Amino acid sequence: MERIGDAMKRVVNAPSLAQKYDELRTEVMEDPAVQQFISEHSDEVNTDVVNRSLGKLYEFTTASHACERCPNLEGCINVMKGFEPKLVIAQRLIDVDYIVCPTKQLEDERRNISKMVNSMYMPKEVMEARLSDVNFLSEDSRVIVMRAAKDFINQIESTGKVPERGFYLFGNFGIGKSFILGALANELATRRIQTVVVYVPEFLREMKQSIQNQTLDEKVEFVKRAPVLMLDDIGAETMSTWTRDEVLGTILQYRMAEKLPVFFTSNFNYNELEHHLTTSQRGEKEPIKAARIMERIRMVSQPFKLGGENWRD
Repeated sequence: MERIGDAMKRVVNAPSLAQKYDELRTEVMEDPAVQQFISEHSDEVNTDVVNRSLGKLYEFTTASHACERCPNLEGCINVMKGFEPKLVIAQRLIDVDYIVCPTKQLEDERRNISKMVNSMYMPKEVMEARLSDVNFLSEDSRVIVMRAAKDFINQIESTGKVPERGFYLFGNFGIGKSFILGALANELATRRIQTVVVYVPEFLREMKQSIQNQTLDEKVEFVKRAPVLMLDDIGAETMSTWTRDEVLGTILQYRMAEKLPVFFTSNFNYNELEHHLTTSQRGEKEPIKAARIMERIRMVSQPFKLGGENWRD
């Protein structure tokens, strides 16, 4: 019986197979990246090393590099989806090591960014907003807000710290106040600034229910400690003494003390909101407590009146 080793040699040495081998070797050696690697490692690579590493070199040359042959991450043709091969020297032979490809880097970046924004009861279209989608040119007040937003971001980039005061955006219904909050939250996320965006009326309703399931403290702590907090549509809720003083007051007191910014949207200006906060759900007038809340709001935000047409009409 013919020995396996002799049989393999005979097969490999067959004219047709030998020709294919030579063609494959020629194809591999003509690859510019392979030539550059061999040139850079000429002290470690010789003909014998190349011949013994031909399989790995072929794997490298047939793969997609810099995502040039892949339509997307799902359509990646490489052995490891989202990773591209890199030639290395290992145990005196040429081997391949897999590194993250540009498409996967972008996908991972998007996922990391999305984790930087936590929304509570906010519409999907608001949370997908971008500053580039906001029409600031049709109204002078929008230009002012745009400049303030850029100044806020520039201060983060120049100092590495988040400014102490956010914005209080007020104006009529449907003019895009919430949209601007979502856009700014996503802009901050690209700079690794975590933001919590809360729709106030629904949040305060849930706080009452949270007493029963004992999650109140946990939720309040999460909101009040956010690096950047955005409270959408404050003043649209039916405010009780408890939600005003124990929930909203607690959150704002902490953020004022810790010099953490809060962004608000409202249909009320400062004075109108104070009037709203003065009257509790039971009809009681408590101007001192309302004034205390407003003092905290003024300390953590600066007001901007937003004009423009109703987008919802």
